Amino acid sequence: MLVSKVIVAALAVAVFAAPAQAQGRELLMPGVTYERQVVFSSHGPVAVHVLTAHKPGGLWSLEPALSNSAIVGRQTVTALSREAGRGATVAAVNGDFFAGGGAPEGIVVRGGVLEHEPRSDRASVGVAPDGTLRVDRVRVFGRWWGTGQRRPLDLNRPPAANGAALFTPSWGTSTPAGQGVVEAVISGLPPIRAGVELAGSVARIGQTNGGTPIPRDGAVLVGRGAGAGFVSSEAPSGATLNVRLLLSPDWSDVSSALGGGPALVRDGRPVFRHAEAFGETLLGRAPRSAVGQLRDGRVVLVAVDGGQRGYSVGMTSFELAQTLVRLSAVTGSGLGTGPAATMAFEGRLLNRPPGGRETPVADALLVAYRGVYAAPPSEPVLSPNADGVAETESLAYKLPRAATVTAELVGPGRLTRTLESRAREAGTHRFSWGGRAAGGAVEPEGAWQFRVTAAEPGGQTTTAQRDFSLNRTLGSLAVRPGARRSVRASFALAHAAKVTGFIETRAGAVVAVTRTRTLNAGRRAVVWNGRASGRPAHRGGYVFRVAAVNKLGRAELAQRFALG
Repeated sequence: MLVSKVIVAALAVAVFAAPAQAQGRELLMPGVTYERQVVFSSHGPVAVHVLTAHKPGGLWSLEPALSNSAIVGRQTVTALSREAGRGATVAAVNGDFFAGGGAPEGIVVRGGVLEHEPRSDRASVGVAPDGTLRVDRVRVFGRWWGTGQRRPLDLNRPPAANGAALFTPSWGTSTPAGQGVVEAVISGLPPIRAGVELAGSVARIGQTNGGTPIPRDGAVLVGRGAGAGFVSSEAPSGATLNVRLLLSPDWSDVSSALGGGPALVRDGRPVFRHAEAFGETLLGRAPRSAVGQLRDGRVVLVAVDGGQRGYSVGMTSFELAQTLVRLSAVTGSGLGTGPAATMAFEGRLLNRPPGGRETPVADALLVAYRGVYAAPPSEPVLSPNADGVAETESLAYKLPRAATVTAELVGPGRLTRTLESRAREAGTHRFSWGGRAAGGAVEPEGAWQFRVTAAEPGGQTTTAQRDFSLNRTLGSLAVRPGARRSVRASFALAHAAKVTGFIETRAGAVVAVTRTRTLNAGRRAVVWNGRASGRPAHRGGYVFRVAAVNKLGRAELAQRFALG
């Protein structure tokens, strides 16, 4: 029996071990890249979105974000990343599984503060002080005591039938509804930290139906059934109330944590039997997300699209484990499964959820960078040649904190043009550059770089840069029908170049390529014969993309047309 199970697992690896096709790696921010991969499995194509980030520490962090900054409620991942981006540059994936009201099912630790207790039958993900990712089954042991003995305590979770729960400001503005509960309002109770004994004073106590406001500098102890009797008798008004929550294993040094599961990778090997509380519906083929860590400390976030035949059919839990191992993860865990699987950057959706719509979630896992960030230039190739295309470059940078900034453009031969050098407040700052000197002459053609250096008052200096080129080689593209279903693309060449025409569908698939020709400067053209794979192309909308390559680099222009 054991042999057969091993064979089944090996076959599963073989079936899914198709090579991934990457579609370009994009630098999102310093130390963080994104790429979309396509894996061809026996069940159909799978779109895998991969974000690789610097090891947590210093300017980079891996941390959870709560929707609406509270346990209850839901928000989209794009909204969460946009809000967190006010003090950092942020990429994000969805976090834990969640209940209907929006409360995460597992642990939440932010800034070392325990905001929600773990679920012991599923894996939790934590970040150690040295930036190491921990994936463990974590249990909580909570106790409260006033004038009597120590009593069991839940944290930011509705109390059991005869239990008690503590609701801190992390829960929200008021306690949940609960018929006939006893609630003790505690003032002066510090934020909850695992392993630390804390004390506050009972400001008032009484029987309610929930909805009691939670003080910003305290909490509310809620008792139900027998627990209500203990709260009533052992937490009288004016008494000192003590609480302590322990985590096993000891995660008192973990600064950030959230729930999820199952554990997917241990010691660089995919986990086939995780023995966690997941039913078949959560282990089958579906959209998925995960987090892992490479041997060098870098972190990978993964979002897998699913439920979309012909585009992406999704993955099983074990296939996701294999994917993390293929990406060189030595540790990894799953996160929320299903339509909620989402990846975003600075409020921009990176993946494609089912139906093209995001599912609001309870929390998200963020990669945050707290140095200066330079946005990609609006034009990869600036072409100031008066044809109305790519005439102006829009540039921008973002500061998480106030700093003295030097922003400059560096061109061929280390030519430097200073855009500004002065103190700036936190926020986004923008420039527009037309590629011309003060007298109106075009700046030298070739490779340019937008470079920003930010020196903060505390002594920390960070730098960001983005590359683009200034190239007037190609301009004034015009696409017209020719004889016998042919299509003619004419254009102006400022310099000699090797020119190729690409005919694409409106979705970007290349259906035909013209012969590459070396053409001299002047008004020139390339012609497509209207055939694809040797046959007449289907009628409909296409894009004619012309690429010109020379010592200055590559320039492209594209125009839509209809094949009649």
